[in-house]
Amino acid sequence: MKVSKGTIARTAILVLTIINSGLAIFGKSPLPISDETVTQVVSFGFSTAAALVAWWKNNSFTVPALKADAMMKETRVYERKGRK
Repeated sequence: MKVSKGTIARTAILVLTIINSGLAIFGKSPLPISDETVTQVVSFGFSTAAALVAWWKNNSFTVPALKADAMMKETRVYERKGRK
């Protein structure tokens, strides 16, 4: 079995979070960053994530695209019922 990239990423973030918490307990600031910078970085991260999700999703605006989406949905429902 192969460990997924997501599992590795989540584990790495967990380890970094635990190290950061431990350093904070002992009064060490591992990342001397101002609150304003943190706010800007978080805001940028959320904006980027929202933009990527909106871009990645199938955004159908034209009538033919909407009809194709409906046909795709019907096909998926039909296949799930085991009637291939």
